[in-house]
Amino acid sequence: MTDCIFCKIVSGDIPGDIIYQDDEVLAFRDLNPQAPVHFLVVPKRHISTINDFQPDDAELIGKLYLAAKNIAKQEGMDESGYRCVMNCNDEGGQTVHHIHLHVLGKRQMNWPPG
Repeated sequence: MTDCIFCKIVSGDIPGDIIYQDDEVLAFRDLNPQAPVHFLVVPKRHISTINDFQPDDAELIGKLYLAAKNIAKQEGMDESGYRCVMNCNDEGGQTVHHIHLHVLGKRQMNWPPG
């Protein structure tokens, strides 16, 4: 997608504070952090929303969470805890229509999240 900001970060057309990448997954720090540690984990392949997941995407979705787990450990928040959130569409809070897993930590999380 030529107008997707996350696709542009994946391609290197615009900079991102990249903290992890492999062949299928990229992780970078959020520009508007909502916690002392806040990063996003995205697939390198564009998928607009959770509603667009296909059965063949199951392994890729798992890789997003495995990357989140490994980065959370590197950030020193695996023991204290962290939150993973994936929003879907406008009312769900999704502002960039390229699926992304928010990972937030290093502060107490509240419930309900709002």
